Amino acid sequence: MRFGIILAIVLAATWLALSGYFIPMILTLGVISIVFVLWMCARMSILDRETVPYLSVPLTLIYFRWLFFEIVKANVQVVKAVLSPDLEVSPTLTKIPYANDADVARTMFANSITLTPGTVAVNMENDHILVHALLKEMSNPEDFVEMGKQSAWAIGEAVRET
Repeated sequence: MRFGIILAIVLAATWLALSGYFIPMILTLGVISIVFVLWMCARMSILDRETVPYLSVPLTLIYFRWLFFEIVKANVQVVKAVLSPDLEVSPTLTKIPYANDADVARTMFANSITLTPGTVAVNMENDHILVHALLKEMSNPEDFVEMGKQSAWAIGEAVRET
């Protein structure tokens, strides 16, 4: 019920912001659309934290600030390696375990890995992410533990102990 109300508020605000009209016919069509979307979500049983993640927006913004600094640190590391005279590039594939079972946390974790310079999430399996790292020192699975915990925290989920 709580997620349905939150979704209805977000949909109504989005409808009003994008339409810009307060004519009775437009407002009626907006209400009908919102009720239809809520009915479809309830019928599919997807009114949950993953479908309506708006309560975790402040946590996600804090996570983005943390991720920004991680991206800057990785940028410095990659630039040093690429600009060094002997070109210290050593590509490596590594399996990184998930810190959480929620799909949103896993997706955020994989996207964060890909956003970080020098690493790319290549494949997502049931229990790990296959990561390609430009430098061998960037492929240590323990270095990704904090990012996994932070991404799970950002959506309000508990971290699974491995």
